[in-house]
Amino acid sequence: MNEAGSIPENSYGILQQNPPGSTIDDAVEQVQSLGYAVLDSSYSVAELQNISDEFDRIHRQYIAMHGEDWLKSIDEYNTIRAPLTQGSSAFIKLAFNENLLQVLKRLIAGKFILNQQNGIINPPQQTYNQGAWHRDLPYQHFLSTTPLAVNALFCLDDFTIENGATFVLPASHKSAAFPSGPFVKRNALQIQAQAGSFILLDCMLFHAGGFNSTQRPRRAVNHVYNIPYFKQQINLPANMNGVELSPQESEFLGYHYLEPVSVAGYLSSRGPKK
Repeated sequence: MNEAGSIPENSYGILQQNPPGSTIDDAVEQVQSLGYAVLDSSYSVAELQNISDEFDRIHRQYIAMHGEDWLKSIDEYNTIRAPLTQGSSAFIKLAFNENLLQVLKRLIAGKFILNQQNGIINPPQQTYNQGAWHRDLPYQHFLSTTPLAVNALFCLDDFTIENGATFVLPASHKSAAFPSGPFVKRNALQIQAQAGSFILLDCMLFHAGGFNSTQRPRRAVNHVYNIPYFKQQINLPANMNGVELSPQESEFLGYHYLEPVSVAGYLSSRGPKK
């Protein structure tokens, strides 16, 4: 017996339907259709606590290295650029989370690399630089048949309405222009997610951070993965400081896609002289 507000289970006139699948299948289908999904990382409580502790340690180290006053003056105080280059294996492992990679391999056709990894802090009772509508391929107004880039925002803290959970405009990755103000007000929604989850976005989906009305900062680690034709935000291979990486990790971090500095360098990348 149906109840008011219940979702109909029956259908007619439908010739094709996606079958139900795994959590990976569900995340892929939702990103393709709506532009966003929430994916469990499968980290244990101890693993999540280690990442949290490393985040706070690296943030203190980052401020000491670059200077609190200067970071605040350039609106970078609540961001940690490329934490995987700061001497913590936790952030390298985070960038290669197995559940995440399974989804990325289904969403992005062909090869992809890590474009950027940034620690992001939504400060309490303040506006911050992610609190405006944007795409993670900013200033672009084009459409592609498959994602060119995917945003994977790792939640170190629970994302709630109160602490400024990310706003999205569902399916806006399918429209070139940013919609009108009334449309945004009618259709924007916030994604609530538990700590240890990835919020996945097609990078052409319009999204924005919410206002943190609590007394505690809300922390996350953002990743952008894209086809190798986009240059990285920061040259990651040049900043890994001799970290030992597997061939797969080297490729994902962009080592195979560095721009040759000369014609001779380009030719040698094609193969040795015979």
